[in-house]
Amino acid sequence: MTVAVDIDAAMTRMVEQLRPMLKRDPLMVGIHTGGVWVAERLHQLLEFKEPLGTLDISFYRDDFTRIGMNPQVRTSHLPVNVEDRHLILVDDVLHTGRTIRAALNEIFDYGRPASVMLACLIERGGRELPIEPQVVGEHVKLGKNQHVKLLGPDKLELRIQEANG
Repeated sequence: MTVAVDIDAAMTRMVEQLRPMLKRDPLMVGIHTGGVWVAERLHQLLEFKEPLGTLDISFYRDDFTRIGMNPQVRTSHLPVNVEDRHLILVDDVLHTGRTIRAALNEIFDYGRPASVMLACLIERGGRELPIEPQVVGEHVKLGKNQHVKLLGPDKLELRIQEANG
């Protein structure tokens, strides 16, 4: 089942929201995997000078006992020192907030940024932690047992999946 979201329009909204909020040469960081895909597009559209950073939060997750270890662990790469830098943290879908909490924990292992702005392509209900994005491409309402999956990276597409059980 495909969600009726125009990805290009959502990305354009994100760019429009980000432009006036940009502080001196921020570092953009995408969360693997979908967040990196979204960040790559935003990074290009905003013509950032700094290279794109990436995070794999697999070892920072708090739900190993429920979902198991992610078999595709990737390396995190922050191309510059984050100390006192303004960061834009990018993810594909914001749901419970636990992925963002894990990403923040990893970022702070690298240093203490001046600020972290959260940008998400899709925001949906179901927050378990007090985390709110400053930039959102599209708000989507889903049922309790539905989940959004971003497919990519070449052509980004959203799919709704029914949770098992």
